[in-house]
Amino acid sequence: METLKAIEARRSVKSYDPDHQMTDEEINKLLTYTLLSPTAFNIQHWRFVVVKDPELRQKIREASWNQAQVTDASLLVVICADMKSWQKDPMRYWQNAPEPVQQALVPMILSFYKNEEQLERDEAQRSCGMAAQTMMLVAKDMGYDTCPMDGFDFEKVADLINLPEDFLISMFVVVGKPVRPANERGGQLSLDEVLIYDRFE
Repeated sequence: METLKAIEARRSVKSYDPDHQMTDEEINKLLTYTLLSPTAFNIQHWRFVVVKDPELRQKIREASWNQAQVTDASLLVVICADMKSWQKDPMRYWQNAPEPVQQALVPMILSFYKNEEQLERDEAQRSCGMAAQTMMLVAKDMGYDTCPMDGFDFEKVADLINLPEDFLISMFVVVGKPVRPANERGGQLSLDEVLIYDRFE
C-alpha cells in the first residue's frame, strides 16, 4: 500500500477476530519496520512488550475496563520507554557514524538530559508516539487494522508486566483482523482551524 493510502485508510478499530493469529514472521516484520522510527539523538527509548500469555492478556483486559480488543486482537503491544536510555552506553547509538560525529554527539547526549527529568519523560513519550504511528501504518500495509489505547489503569498494567523502575508505559497498540469496519470519522477539523503561520495572534 502506498504511504498516503495507508495514512488515509488507517482507522482505530475496536472489534477483532479472536481466532486470527499473526505468524512470528509477521510480528517480526511489524516490529523491525517500527524500529526505523525517529528518536532524538537516536536514543531509541522504546521497548515493546508483546503480551502472548492468555491469562496475562485477560488480566490486562480487566485493567482496561474490559475493552474486548485487548484480548480479541491478534497482537497486544504495550509500548514502553526507558527514560534513562540516554545514560546506557550512548556510544552504541552512534557506533556506525564517523568518529567526529561520535565525539560530538555522545557528550551532547549526556549533557542534554542530565538532571532534566521532565525532558526525559517528554522525549520518551515523543519517541513512543512516533513508534506507535509507524507501527500502525506498517500494520495497515500488511493488511491489519490497529487501535492505539490509553484507556487502562497504568499502575495496574505496570505491575502486571513488571515494569522496571525509570520506565514508563506510553500506550497500547492492538493489531488484528477486524470483524467490522471502523465507524465513519467523527468530525475532522478543517485545515484552516488548525494551521497557524509564524505565530499565534
